[in-house]
Amino acid sequence: MALIQIETPVLSVGCRISGPENGRPLFLLHGWPDDAGTWKDIEPALHEGGWRTLAPYLRGFGPTRFHRPDQHRTGQISALALDLLDVADALGLEHFSVFGHDWGARAAYTAAVLAPERLNTCAAMSVGWAGNDPNQPLSLRQAQNFWYHWLMALDRGERIVRREGKDFARHMWEIWSPGWQITDDAFAEVAESLDNPDWADITLHSYRVRWGHAPADPNYDEAERRITASPVIRVPTLVLHGSADPCNAPATSEGRESLFAAPYQRILLEGLAHFPQRQNPAAVLKHLLPFLESSAGR
Repeated sequence: MALIQIETPVLSVGCRISGPENGRPLFLLHGWPDDAGTWKDIEPALHEGGWRTLAPYLRGFGPTRFHRPDQHRTGQISALALDLLDVADALGLEHFSVFGHDWGARAAYTAAVLAPERLNTCAAMSVGWAGNDPNQPLSLRQAQNFWYHWLMALDRGERIVRREGKDFARHMWEIWSPGWQITDDAFAEVAESLDNPDWADITLHSYRVRWGHAPADPNYDEAERRITASPVIRVPTLVLHGSADPCNAPATSEGRESLFAAPYQRILLEGLAHFPQRQNPAAVLKHLLPFLESSAGR
């Protein structure tokens, strides 16, 4: 595995690259609060299947850095999606596949809307696609699940993120992982990535802007307009969702078929919570590998 820095117009992106040099490119996008190491238990099987995996650290995580100190530290999902496309451009990749979890899933969906001609496949985990619409219906159960969103809209929440960020992140891992014991070593690896100087700013802006509690970055207005105007995904898509996910309840990914105009499949992973790739990588690979193969020639 090689960890390299990839220069884009906005960022210097740390990226873990591994697998056969001539393998088919597959981006692996992590979520919050996690990092690119979340894929280490599924990468070997992907490599054996002929995939070259590219796992970038999202803005605000690990070794990824902004070029300019005055650059807006936006956590908008459209920014994460355009970061992906910028990294692909820097690597000279015109076509590729994407698999994302949590924030990474949202970024994968959004990239599929913005550049469907470039994505061979889109796989997403633990999040359903809803077009990034802040006015989407929200059940009382899911509103309860999103308590941490509302907390971060408050000054108290900001103080927690800035002063106790790692403890906050560890708490989220614990409550999102029923039935799975988190090891100190596993979290310690991720905790290093949260030392990124932009992590708190990106975290707070991401959760605030999606509900209208922070101003959007005008640099991404055009992308946001395109997503709002035409949120239908025209790329073969697989959605994996843990049946015991206490962060995004499985119901949040139900009934989304109208937002897909290409082959679409949603699979519940029985008994798994919010981090299936960590909790049971074999269950993820059971569905991911056949899906990638079936659409590889697109």
